[in-house]
Amino acid sequence: MTLRRIPGAAAAAALLAGVAACSAPGGGTDEAGSADSVVIGVASEPDTLSPLLGYGKDGNSKVFDGLLARGTDLTLRPALAKALPQVTDGGLTYTYTLREGVEFSDGEPLTSADVVFTYETILDAKTNNTSRSELDAVKDVRADGDDKVVFTLKYPYAPFAGRTVLPIVPEHMAGEQDPNTGAFNTKPVGTGPYVLVGWSKGEKLTFKANPDYWGGTPKVKKVTMAIIEDDDVRATRLRSGDLDGAVLPPNLAATFKNDKAKKTYDAKTYDFRTVTLPTANKVTGDRAIRQALDAAVDRETMVDKILDGSGRPAYGPLPVGDPWFAKGIEREQGLAKAERILDRAGWRTGDGGIRAKDGQRASFTLLYPSGDKVRQDHALAYASDAKKAGIEVTAESATWEVIEPRMKNTAVLAGFGSNGDPDFGLYTLLHSSLGGDGFNNMGRYDNAVVDKALDTGRRSFDTAARKAAYDNLQRELVKDPGYTFLTHINHVYVLADRWDGLTTQVEPHEHGFASGPWWNLEAWQPKK
Repeated sequence: MTLRRIPGAAAAAALLAGVAACSAPGGGTDEAGSADSVVIGVASEPDTLSPLLGYGKDGNSKVFDGLLARGTDLTLRPALAKALPQVTDGGLTYTYTLREGVEFSDGEPLTSADVVFTYETILDAKTNNTSRSELDAVKDVRADGDDKVVFTLKYPYAPFAGRTVLPIVPEHMAGEQDPNTGAFNTKPVGTGPYVLVGWSKGEKLTFKANPDYWGGTPKVKKVTMAIIEDDDVRATRLRSGDLDGAVLPPNLAATFKNDKAKKTYDAKTYDFRTVTLPTANKVTGDRAIRQALDAAVDRETMVDKILDGSGRPAYGPLPVGDPWFAKGIEREQGLAKAERILDRAGWRTGDGGIRAKDGQRASFTLLYPSGDKVRQDHALAYASDAKKAGIEVTAESATWEVIEPRMKNTAVLAGFGSNGDPDFGLYTLLHSSLGGDGFNNMGRYDNAVVDKALDTGRRSFDTAARKAAYDNLQRELVKDPGYTFLTHINHVYVLADRWDGLTTQVEPHEHGFASGPWWNLEAWQPKK
């Protein structure tokens, strides 16, 4: 799904969506303060609410359900399927039996044909779904009667069950439209706990509880996701009572610590901030420059000063403490090391302390999305660290409409990260076959060792072999960094303390809509 401010379906890829512009008349916030309604301020909105185009692909979409869902600890559990899949043929066949009596919000029954239609449409090259490669293992999907769906894989794909959190759409409605341009994209119908009742682009999305939801009618009857791009404005509106909750940077969330009527949620994540280093750029395409930048950056200070401690240094795409993290790749800032690397590669100190080689100054532009204070601060800190090693980085803000066509040659302060399995985030980030494919592999990184590790991790069913492959991949990224990994950021949310049942998951990059304490909104209970 394409979001308006954050690449790779950033800011919000799955749930409710939308937040009201701060100056919008009425603002849709008249429900704030009620126990059976909630108004949430987030930073961006999706372009589409259709799973066929990528919306909700990682689960937790409140309009839709997948065959499976993830619990608080990310463990897979049945959703539209009545049980976890039956896996046969050495991991090549997955059979799901559907839950009985499930209906779409328009009253039509869910059948296996809807599941087949959903997956086949996404796999169709004519459908504009940039996440299609995530289903590369699927050879065939077919219905076995009205209540069974059988997936046949091309190769044993260990994390396949995790891909089936993908939301299911009704064939009787979406099948009558062009998946790329049809009305379903903004007027969806699903089986989920909430129904979209209004969408004012750039302002808000409004949802009501689905009274016929198979999981039971939610106690929170109305949900408004207000689109408020400016962090300070979200904090101000939350403080005034105009919002019940909001996504906030750590420094603004800290201003609510003495507010006894509100509660702060600090969620661990796979979400990292990184600098893409395009291989097509004369400076960032030089491996010595990339290695020097990796050594020069002060990750610990970024966590302390920019994130106010709500995060961790990022030594690669996987967070420290993750079971798949390669132990021993942690590294401190090393300016002397950076200087040695550049000296050996022939980058000599020149005018203003900036290095040069064969007439080429060690200078490049770093783009970051306007309005994102956390990314701006990362970009400025990165530029400061780089200058100490003799590399000139000019941080420049721009909209994503400006950034996207420049990504091939220009560095970007980007954000990525998927939970569930390392394949889910690493393949699209790093595999050379996806270089230049939208926000996939933005820097067009091309490393045969990394490609081999990614293919092994994707196609092996053996846990030990997969662990060895991903260890090898992370160590190769230290030798040949296609990105400068900076921090893994915690997602911080502040909400009025009026409900029970709120929890957080370990979150992916996408946050604000699907993730956050409202990932299980349908289970909230008003406080007694």
